[in-house]
Amino acid sequence: MEFLIKSCVRYPHTGKLYNLSLPANFSGMEASFLRIRSAKFWLGGVNFSSVYIPPLVVPMPYVKRIAIVYENLGNWSSVYYKVSNYRLVAPVIGFLAYDSSSSAVGTQKINFLTQGDSIVIQFPHIDVQEGEIPKCVEFGPDGSFWIKNMTGANECHTHGEGHFSLVVPSPITPTPTPTPTPRATRKNSEMWRKGLIAGIFGLILLGLVMTVMYKLVRRRQLRAMEKQSEKGVAFDTFWVGRSKMPSAAMTRTQPYLEQAEYAP
Repeated sequence: MEFLIKSCVRYPHTGKLYNLSLPANFSGMEASFLRIRSAKFWLGGVNFSSVYIPPLVVPMPYVKRIAIVYENLGNWSSVYYKVSNYRLVAPVIGFLAYDSSSSAVGTQKINFLTQGDSIVIQFPHIDVQEGEIPKCVEFGPDGSFWIKNMTGANECHTHGEGHFSLVVPSPITPTPTPTPTPRATRKNSEMWRKGLIAGIFGLILLGLVMTVMYKLVRRRQLRAMEKQSEKGVAFDTFWVGRSKMPSAAMTRTQPYLEQAEYAP
């Protein structure tokens, strides 16, 4: 937009629309500007190119003259403006207003305040397929955008200056599932084999540990029994293998015959 401002006529006539000459590398883009008195602008509005500004629109802040800079980005629209999950079906059309009291186009930006009908932006050529319903999109200066339904055939309504276009939802393309390569399959097979071997060794190691623990616990129990037996009656001991076992002397109870008394 700064380049367009510098390209404006230095001493333009009030009320005349000027087409701006653009460099060859911007082929397909159109730009123009109009200088008008604020009082006349408020009474009659303006109608130029694809933008219609109705009467009763107040420039803020108020200045004696304003310059309206218009641009149609044409095939450059998708280069400068993008809408996520949508595609542009019409060129981006923009218009901004500047203070023109002391020069053709000043640096002070002017905002519009509508008090009656809304501003209309028309799109004579759109690229839509059968069944697609375009929507209006308004672009903010910081890369933001707002989408809303159209209120007329190929036209958008707004209450202020800015850049506008038409969009339709982009088709959602499914992400293809990657086909495993032979190298990846071989790598997965080797990892599975290594995991199996590691699991077998883990089971063997676990079995050995459990066996050792069982023997240790069993040995402690035998020692505890030996200590408990030593606190009671002393027994002789003898060894069975590696285990020390108690041994008692064999005694035999003497038989006792009870004599029964018989009556004579």
